[in-house]
Amino acid sequence: MNQSDQRTPAPTQTTEETSAMCPHNPPCPAAQESDREHARVIGRDYLLGWTLLCNGTIVFDTGSLLPDGQVIAPHRPVLAGVAA
Repeated sequence: MNQSDQRTPAPTQTTEETSAMCPHNPPCPAAQESDREHARVIGRDYLLGWTLLCNGTIVFDTGSLLPDGQVIAPHRPVLAGVAA
């Protein structure tokens, strides 16, 4: 294996590190938390269809990409009291 084949894993952030970097009050949820998509929007490209959240999560129509490279499948919120 040559040196160009070796890849460095993406750095991961702990909840404390993410909260420390977030300037919002209250702080945005960390990317590892289940409510990660409630973080504030800091960048968006309507043409390409992505949104960058304060916690480093990139949200697409087809799912999300966390700062550590983990892919989250697309999902729809379940509304309480709505019959299926």
